[in-house]
Amino acid sequence: MSGQADATPTPPRLGVRAAGGALVTMTGQGVRALVQFGGIIVLARLLTPHDYGLVAMVTAIIGLAEILRDFGLSAATMQAREVSRAQRDNLFWINAAIGLALAMAVFSGAHALAALYDEPALVGIAQALALTFLLNGLATQHRAQLGRELHFGRMAVGDVGGQVAGLLTAVAAALAGAGFWALVLQQLVQAAVTLLLAVLCGRWLPRGYRRDAPVGRFIGFGGSLAMTQLLGYASRNAGQVLIGVRIGADALGPFNRAFQLLMMPLNQISAPATTVALPVLSRLQGDPARFGAFLLRGQTVLLHAVAGMFAWACAQALPLIVLLLGEQWLAAVRPFRWLALGGMFQVAGYACYWVFLAKGLAGAQLRCALVGRSLLVACVVAGAAWGVEGVAVGYALGLLLLWPLSLLWISRVSDAPALAMLGNGLRALGGYGACAALSAAASAWVSGPLWMQLLVGTSAMAAGFGVLCLAWPAFRRDVASILQIRHLLAEARRSR
Repeated sequence: MSGQADATPTPPRLGVRAAGGALVTMTGQGVRALVQFGGIIVLARLLTPHDYGLVAMVTAIIGLAEILRDFGLSAATMQAREVSRAQRDNLFWINAAIGLALAMAVFSGAHALAALYDEPALVGIAQALALTFLLNGLATQHRAQLGRELHFGRMAVGDVGGQVAGLLTAVAAALAGAGFWALVLQQLVQAAVTLLLAVLCGRWLPRGYRRDAPVGRFIGFGGSLAMTQLLGYASRNAGQVLIGVRIGADALGPFNRAFQLLMMPLNQISAPATTVALPVLSRLQGDPARFGAFLLRGQTVLLHAVAGMFAWACAQALPLIVLLLGEQWLAAVRPFRWLALGGMFQVAGYACYWVFLAKGLAGAQLRCALVGRSLLVACVVAGAAWGVEGVAVGYALGLLLLWPLSLLWISRVSDAPALAMLGNGLRALGGYGACAALSAAASAWVSGPLWMQLLVGTSAMAAGFGVLCLAWPAFRRDVASILQIRHLLAEARRSR
């Protein structure tokens, strides 16, 4: 019956499924990350910084509409304890209607966007990308339901399949001389294939809209979350808009590549980690001890997976970018160093986002974001007076300030172990920061080619990590705890 609770009760073996889901999800995201990283390398050598700058001018602004398209309803679906079939159908049509409205708005507003940058080529780019809002709107609830039912393998199929199809299309178009249109086609094909695979893997088709199936609580939660995400997106992309308007596409291209190199590992690891953690944490919210234990372990995993990578990338920015992307991207090196430093603070505070979502504190999260993200934007705007590198410095400083603010906020509105989360972050950032300093010093000592500097610097980073594990018991325990995450997930099966 459509009005009955959806067949997504707490699975009797929640922990086992979550543990397996974590493995499948991270494996899928690892494949996706390799595809995306390979795409960055290949396309950076086939296209110019100007091509990337043009597309970034459009996406930096219309990305706001992508957040409105979701409207927080995918997270609301996964967070809810019960979702009826009729409610799911209604949410599908709401997301589809929002996607269609936004597609029409972006299409009609393309000329105004081009006028903002004084770049006529942006009209066609914006109008073509408008279609992605409808495609993604149709896919939203299909993907949310897969996550709610812990079908992480099917989600991985959709994610990887869309990524591969988009990349292959972009490479073929770039080789054919399509220029920036290769990047546009990549996004269109990726959205279309992801939708197709989500429908096939989800194995359900929506029925008509039911007025007797209320969705007000989903919209209330999702609306607050969407506003928070809008603030986050604006703070992340304010610098790109400023660079595009003040300097132009040639300067924005290298900054955009540096920013995408930062966001790629963060999105590929933190987003699926949320997909796995959110359903489990939502079921554990009535048990503070287990909630705290799972939260801290999840934060530790995320910190050591991403912060260590960012620390290494910051230390080895020059050889990494020149060897991978080519000398035409040399201007991205200095901004990338600062952005990678900021990324370490960002990942340290990511677990706060889990707390807000899992405990249904969307209103508190919005209030925190109003303060923190405004502060971040202020830092970026102030830094813009010193050009592209100043924007990167401002972004890193803003993320540094946002982390303790978020911890203070969740300590006041929840029973989450904020102080222990701060300790987790300080240990990881301090440890990997020391390793990065050693890595940078070792590379600077080498006067040989860039590949030799990268090899020596990476070896020094690995050696520093080994010394830390031997000499710092708390750091060693954190690393060891990552290997025990499956046991903690298994404990979650007794949460209800």
